[in-house]
Amino acid sequence: MKQKIRWKDSKKYGYVKYFPRKPDHVDPPFEPSKLLLVTRVKPFWGNPWWEKQILHDLGFEEKKNDPMIVKNTPEICALLWKVKHLIKILPLKLPDKLPTADDLNGTYLHENGIFYIVPKVDPAREEATEKFVNDPKKLNRDIIQEKLRLKWLEGRPLP
Repeated sequence: MKQKIRWKDSKKYGYVKYFPRKPDHVDPPFEPSKLLLVTRVKPFWGNPWWEKQILHDLGFEEKKNDPMIVKNTPEICALLWKVKHLIKILPLKLPDKLPTADDLNGTYLHENGIFYIVPKVDPAREEATEKFVNDPKKLNRDIIQEKLRLKWLEGRPLP
């Protein structure tokens, strides 16, 4: 009968034994996300009523595939665990500085869970751009092309 191999240098995390490659290995600190982006990937149809009820409690409708934002709490995670085969869960990555009430028009939630805040355009910069676009002395490609074409058709050499 074979003897069971007992590996040394194991570290125990709860109920899991972990065997680090180096004995002085330390895991980096990890900060879990406070919010989760949940997207339904499977239909309502064909699921038992209790799974449909959980999806309904999370805010999913039968016809809509809109993503939902939920808190990362043990109660919500327990519900998500029961329907994990029907949904896709992504941590929501928020910027360091959260938007104010004035910045809410310039926000965008990407489908990969990154929340972008686009700052407002400075009025001086907007005015400078408007002035540049409407400047009559500006030469762009179309104006230069038209002038050169007309001179070519006249047959005069360029000055």
